[in-house]
Amino acid sequence: MTMRYRPLGGTGIEVSVHCLGTMMFGAVGNPDHADCARIVHHALDQGINFVDTADMYSAGESEEIVGKALRGRRDDVVLATKVHFQMGEGRNRSGNSRRWIVKAVEESLKRLQTDWIDLYQVHRPDHTTDVEETLGVLGDLVGQGKIRAFGCSTFPAEDIVEAHHVAERRGLRRFRTEQPPYSLLARGIETSVLPVCHRYGMGVLTWSPLASGFLSGRVRKGRPVDLSTGRARITPHRFDLSIPENVTKLAAAERLAELAAEIGCTLPELAVAFPVAHPAVTSVIVGPRTMEHLDATLKGGALTLDDATLDRIDEIVPPGTNLYQPDGAWRPHALADVAGRRRPLADRSAG
Repeated sequence: MTMRYRPLGGTGIEVSVHCLGTMMFGAVGNPDHADCARIVHHALDQGINFVDTADMYSAGESEEIVGKALRGRRDDVVLATKVHFQMGEGRNRSGNSRRWIVKAVEESLKRLQTDWIDLYQVHRPDHTTDVEETLGVLGDLVGQGKIRAFGCSTFPAEDIVEAHHVAERRGLRRFRTEQPPYSLLARGIETSVLPVCHRYGMGVLTWSPLASGFLSGRVRKGRPVDLSTGRARITPHRFDLSIPENVTKLAAAERLAELAAEIGCTLPELAVAFPVAHPAVTSVIVGPRTMEHLDATLKGGALTLDDATLDRIDEIVPPGTNLYQPDGAWRPHALADVAGRRRPLADRSAG
């Protein structure tokens, strides 16, 4: 396979169209550090130069594995990690505040055994922190040489626009990338997130192309699902066919599998090839747990989907449609907090 490369959001950095995601490295997925290192080395040998991790993946263990695996090869890799989620016990060890980000980046640098991070991403929005605060500290870290560029992950379009507006108004550095969920079954970001990113010249790293394992080929009509491994072990409810949403997903996956067979590929190959076709997408994150998973997924890297195939996909899952809410996608605080949607009872009374 000949790997393709694309510029990353105006940074001048070139990255492979497939990025090695490492969420499954460590206790959550593959606890064998040596095996994970072999997966990293194999990915690099296949032409991947982009590796994505996060401080919260297996409570820092993923970053530690990546750091060890990149010894002697660090200069050849564009390394990305993320900050936001709770790390350890106690207050002020999460979020997007200056206080936490200054601390978190130092901890990530130690675990990754590196002097710099190429792309430092804010893992989710934080309604308690002014975005100006976040952009300010990230810009300072660029100036200090600890990070080369920064981006956001799973931000709604309106938050991306606000961040760019604040950056321009305050003369701050801006988000260069966004990392949203995107798959054949979850196309919601096509409505506004991808157009906004394209308008601002942002790089886009999409995650979960296999729809949390639903497009891996393991989930087929009339076949029991093994809930003891992979994503099925982490989120078994995603594979419970007593839930109507999952029945809808399965029906679409069956039609997509038939389409894949017609064009001479597997369903996972079709799934990995699909996001690459969107003009706003820079790189697709693949997150293998085993070497076999990586090889099977990367076969889709050589696949180019023609317009007729993309039209068929549109018929099965219309553009901009989510057949399910992607695991880990951000839920707006205005919806999550009941108090944000209801006036106090006294104010609702007739009076």
